[in-house]
Amino acid sequence: MAVSGPLVSIQRLTKRYGSVTAVWRADLDIEEGDFWVIFGPNGAGKTTLLRMVAQLAQPSEGSIHFREEDGGRGRVGYVSHQSLLYNELSGFENLFFFARLYGMDDPEDRARDQLKRMDLEWAGDLAARGYSSGMRQRLTLARALIHEPQLLLLDEPYAGLDQHGSRLLTEVLEKLKAEGRTVLLITHNLAQGLAVSNRLAVMSRGRIVYRGGREEVSETNFESLYFELVKGGMGDGRLT
Repeated sequence: MAVSGPLVSIQRLTKRYGSVTAVWRADLDIEEGDFWVIFGPNGAGKTTLLRMVAQLAQPSEGSIHFREEDGGRGRVGYVSHQSLLYNELSGFENLFFFARLYGMDDPEDRARDQLKRMDLEWAGDLAARGYSSGMRQRLTLARALIHEPQLLLLDEPYAGLDQHGSRLLTEVLEKLKAEGRTVLLITHNLAQGLAVSNRLAVMSRGRIVYRGGREEVSETNFESLYFELVKGGMGDGRLT
């Protein structure tokens, strides 16, 4: 029987910290194979939203429903500002450790396959402490994908990368998109986000104020729309 409905349905998701509302009634349906990019300035609530989807923060209100209930942590791969890598271990040893942690079959083959996917085979025996920022980010992506999650969550993955590292990361993300991976990425960098997305959203002051398809906008008119949205904070009628 064919499975219908979105892979993840986010409904009226709200997060409060005391008197501060970080996210307010966010609605978003993520279909299998979507590459969503949520744009927004610092303080818009993007990271808080991502942490709730990753089940690292408890919503104050609302719900997150995964289409297939397969037992918790295996559903999501999460890349945050903390790499979770072990610096004294090699790239291969890091991936082997996480493959075993998730109970994957053939963890050695799984680790080597991920190194190849991220173009890190040549550095697999080097200690992670010697990796460049771009290499660490790709190794972190490999760690997040080691258990073949249904949904990959990326929190500002371009942060701290130089031009070369950013280009390599874009190539990796484009490959994930071509593979049909389901991804939710947050960023404040318009050019990098537009380059990999097929679905777009904008957050401002804790609200999702815009959502649409990548084909609906050009880089120029989206930039104008984005700054109009984050300046006013209320959107274009598609306010959650």
